[in-house]
Amino acid sequence: MSVIKLILREMGLRKWNLALSLFGLSLTLAFIISYQTTAEASKRETRRIVRDIGFNLRIIPDSTNMDDFWFDGYSSETMEEAHLKKLAEYENVFMTFNHLEARLQRRFDWNGMNVLLTGISQTIAAHGKKPMGYGIDSGSLIIGAQVARQLELKKGDPAQIGNLSFKISEDLLESGTEEDIRVYCALEDAQEILNMPGKINEIQAIDCLCLTSDEDPLKILRSELSKALPGAKVLQARAMADARARQRQLMDRYFGYTTPFLIVACAIWIGALAAINVRERRSEIGMLRALGHGSGKIAALFLGKAAVTGLIAAVIGFALGAYLAMSVGPDIFKITAKAISPDYQSLKWALIAAPLFSALSAFIPTAMAVAQDPAQTLREE
Repeated sequence: MSVIKLILREMGLRKWNLALSLFGLSLTLAFIISYQTTAEASKRETRRIVRDIGFNLRIIPDSTNMDDFWFDGYSSETMEEAHLKKLAEYENVFMTFNHLEARLQRRFDWNGMNVLLTGISQTIAAHGKKPMGYGIDSGSLIIGAQVARQLELKKGDPAQIGNLSFKISEDLLESGTEEDIRVYCALEDAQEILNMPGKINEIQAIDCLCLTSDEDPLKILRSELSKALPGAKVLQARAMADARARQRQLMDRYFGYTTPFLIVACAIWIGALAAINVRERRSEIGMLRALGHGSGKIAALFLGKAAVTGLIAAVIGFALGAYLAMSVGPDIFKITAKAISPDYQSLKWALIAAPLFSALSAFIPTAMAVAQDPAQTLREE
């Protein structure tokens, strides 16, 4: 009888053993597939949440008087607007900086109120990234809560600053910070109002290193900036950057912790079932050896059964894992629910890895079966 027929017959005769092996391996694969299917959505959701904390890097002219900077909240020095494009086009800049946004900020008297006029450019993000920030069109204003309250303005109202006419596109909720007295407009509008064409005094960004302060990301950031944009310096909001980095690192460590545990548990499960199978079939194995069937054929029987079990479990595990991810994932990751879809690349790897893993888990019991002395086994029986 061929090895394949023996494997199929063995699987048919040992249905409970097969079912338990499939259960353990399929469940493990389902968890891994489900996690991998939702992993991209999870990472995007985490990035989106920590991104929305705000920019954590401020790039300002190197000549800035820092006493005045911290007192006023912005640099009194300016640099060319072209610096934004220069930084964005620098080689590998998006390995360290992302979501680059130029700003021009000045205190400004608007209808008797001292506001913080802030012109912002369109945000430049790495390829495939959705730019953060407000993205204000020319002729639009976004006003802080105190501005709206004091000047009695609201969303949809017309407004006039200097010779320019605007429409209030949004009035922000009260934040309890200087945002409440800020007036956002397009960079070109702010440059015209302040009579500072082509000028900016800050570039804001988010760092891509995701390193905590004890890992000294600022040293790397300043080294890269000195090459990309000489004459500028970078400041980092460390508490904000640390919170972002720690959250990202937490998500990466979680999967790294749980997966090995499940794999080891599954290996023990499969190995134990294979050992029980070997023990129950000692007399049959002894008879096969006595009839002249070699060690290779017996090893092929047990390892082949394990491999076929792994192959079936790969299909079941992928289907179950994808189903769980598609059913539960959108309720967990509401912001990035659309990113959840079956990962057929995972199926390909499961079809390769699961049979190999199952066969390796059954290797020790198989070696025990091959090592048995047929004469001793039959005498005991």
